[in-house]
Amino acid sequence: MLRLDAPRGVRFCDGLSRRDFLMAGAIPALGLSLPSAMAQKAEPKADEDVNCIFLFLVGAPSQLDTFDPKPDAPAEVRGPFQPIDTKVPGLRITEIFPKTAAHADKFSIVRSLHYAGTAVHDVGHQVMQTGRLFSGGVEHPHMGCVLGYQKGGRGELPAHVLLPRPIGRTGGNLPHGHTAGYLGKVHDPFILNADPSVPNFKVPDLLPPEQITPARAERRQKLRDAIDGSMDAFEKSQAGKQLDDNFAMAYKLMSSPKARDAFDLQKEPEKVRERYGKTRFGQSCLMARRLIEAGVRFVTVNMFETVFDEVTWDIHGSRPFTDINEMAKQVVPNFDQAYSALLSDLSERGLLKTTMVIATGEFGRTPKINPAGGRDHHPGVWSMLMGGGPLKGGVVVGESDEHAYAPKTRPVLAGEVAATVFKGLGLDHHKELPGPQGRPIPATEYSMKPIAELI
Repeated sequence: MLRLDAPRGVRFCDGLSRRDFLMAGAIPALGLSLPSAMAQKAEPKADEDVNCIFLFLVGAPSQLDTFDPKPDAPAEVRGPFQPIDTKVPGLRITEIFPKTAAHADKFSIVRSLHYAGTAVHDVGHQVMQTGRLFSGGVEHPHMGCVLGYQKGGRGELPAHVLLPRPIGRTGGNLPHGHTAGYLGKVHDPFILNADPSVPNFKVPDLLPPEQITPARAERRQKLRDAIDGSMDAFEKSQAGKQLDDNFAMAYKLMSSPKARDAFDLQKEPEKVRERYGKTRFGQSCLMARRLIEAGVRFVTVNMFETVFDEVTWDIHGSRPFTDINEMAKQVVPNFDQAYSALLSDLSERGLLKTTMVIATGEFGRTPKINPAGGRDHHPGVWSMLMGGGPLKGGVVVGESDEHAYAPKTRPVLAGEVAATVFKGLGLDHHKELPGPQGRPIPATEYSMKPIAELI
């Protein structure tokens, strides 16, 4: 990720470069921390364009304890929770999701998702956010970054925003799949890098420091323009053009009331904020709705940043992880409240018909409860929720076997999920992207097709 407020050295006496001057002087002085993705210059599209909110349940929920209960399985497999009816006749999920159950007509469940890679969090993060595994050093782009590459952002708003922070340490040393990869950093998401649930939350990267008045910012803009006149050769270079675009878009975003308002949760009534839950995830979901409403095309919400020393979906049972009961008491109510609020809020505002809402973890959990009272990593099968936009609600795609160990019918791969998202967004999932060394790479594998049962 490129942070324009990162410290940089400046060579004043020997080889002062325009890039060093601008990066170390002009932009940090404006108090900005924007990715170069903000350089996109796309005209606003029609209102009927479909957007996406991608809720990434980092840590990986257990399919058996969430959306694929097996009440007839042995006790060490079925777990402690009973299934309950939902708003959709015949569709049952576990009893710890009562609010989600009331909105089952707004989403569908894919119960046969799987991949054949290593059962490591990082690998699952790659698979579910890009639709494929990284191999040979090739880092594939996040789905939201592909959207940004193909359509750009609307006005002064970025095409893809990541909330609240990128995925951090999860046990491996691999990329997590949240960047633009070989598309280049110009298409990376804008990262909030802050907790929107803290009191009096503000987005510092969109607001200039108090000592930087508009007049002072304007003077810096004029100084930059003066330097431009003496740097014709650099100006014509690709690096110079990208830097120009970055500065212009950063300056425009900083001074844009629309951009600031989109991130300003203080604009929301207290009852609405409470409806989502005053948690990091709840307020991030509310911010996602605000961003979509303002014109952002794709918002990724990471429910957790790590799986260590925090109660998460990663229910191995022993410290530094979580057990099944802790998950049910803390993690599930957080998700249940925020997810149901997001669906109902989008629906009430007329946004659900143009906004896909995807909720998934990076893999599933082992069917048999381990001696520590938890379940371990299992990419063999798991469930995900997909709804909104052109996606059907109240449908179940595929089924797992009697112990939720493997797909029984209609196996679904991550590439099919990505192809479904791309189709919903109005993108061609066969479109070739400019891969490394100029080698064209399709947005998803050519053999991957959208999930026909959903779209």
